[in-house]
Amino acid sequence: MTDWREEPARNRLKEPAVTEPEEDFAAMFEASHQARRFERGETIEGAIVAIGPDVAFVNVGGKGEAVIGLDELKDDSGAIEVAVGDRIQAVVVSTEGGLTLSRKLARGAATARQLEDAFRAGLPVEGRVEKAVKGGYEVRIARQRAFCPFSQIDLVRSPTPADHEGRVYAFRIIEYREGGRNLIVSRRALLEEEQRLRAAEIRPSIVAGAVLNGRVTSVRDFGAFVDLGAGIQGLLHVSEMSWSRVSDASQVVAPGQEVTVRVLRVDEDAQKIALSLKHPADDPWSEAPARYEVGQLRPGRVTRLAEFGAFVELEPGVEALAHVSTFAPAGRPDDWSRSVAVGTTAVFEILSIDLEKKRIGVALVEGFVEPDGGAPPAQPEAEPAHGFGSLADKLRGALDPRRR
Repeated sequence: MTDWREEPARNRLKEPAVTEPEEDFAAMFEASHQARRFERGETIEGAIVAIGPDVAFVNVGGKGEAVIGLDELKDDSGAIEVAVGDRIQAVVVSTEGGLTLSRKLARGAATARQLEDAFRAGLPVEGRVEKAVKGGYEVRIARQRAFCPFSQIDLVRSPTPADHEGRVYAFRIIEYREGGRNLIVSRRALLEEEQRLRAAEIRPSIVAGAVLNGRVTSVRDFGAFVDLGAGIQGLLHVSEMSWSRVSDASQVVAPGQEVTVRVLRVDEDAQKIALSLKHPADDPWSEAPARYEVGQLRPGRVTRLAEFGAFVELEPGVEALAHVSTFAPAGRPDDWSRSVAVGTTAVFEILSIDLEKKRIGVALVEGFVEPDGGAPPAQPEAEPAHGFGSLADKLRGALDPRRR
């Protein structure tokens, strides 16, 4: 009878042994699997494990190894500038038949073959702007001459083309012709790519209520555009530049000016961001309940006229409306506006207050009008401030009978 304890041993003898070639195949499979994780154009880091006559082998993690041409590792005098064990950064230029790396594409020492690889892989190359020529710039990349159109040298076109001459930039080859003798490059393509990556990082912080720093890029009649970073722009409307009415945005901000703004709204679908320079704590309407009462007489300045009445500034940031129906009857429908031209300073009686809608209705007090150019309205107090000129004296006279 067979001892059952011997059975597992016999079964194990029947199991096929793993041969050395199979082990080598498994190792190669693992290495090739590791290599496929990398893509052309990717920058990777690895350690030099061996240096041969023409190439060096780089350990890029796991069992993956890559090769890099020995000329990529030499300095200007031709001496090898690395040793076994040193770590280097390089760009993957090919994944066919293993990983091939390049370190000099980003250092302007690329060969014609490497430039073609860079073009096909979309890799950046370093070049020196030699001079401005018709329509763009002559760029030197290694021993090759390339052309960069004016529109592709930067995100914003410089008014002075010579500003870029002599500078070394990273470029992307966008056209490769005649075996590399005709190259067209773009710096803007790389800048836009970097900008998109930064924008993805910045956007989550741009939410309603956030206070951010930005730079004014342009000023228009309706407001100003502010760069919040990475090319993300918001609109600072003229009505949000101050609590007081602003008629000319250029009097408040200028292109290039650094500003701190508050985000009012973000419309993701329309890609629109509304900004404000107003700080809620400075809202003059917050103190309106304590400052204004129906029946009070207040000095004010007419800021603009409309068909339905006159807008009156009672203090910076607080406007009232003198409706056309509150003016004395005149011969023609628009004759009322002659008594309150824009800039006129006068005394107005408060007729109504709607704090929720931030509206105050007023009526002109006849006989207390200063022509255009008179003294500005004083800050409203229980009694008009001294030093407001003849208008202040008249106003105190009008208020005294009410107190008595």
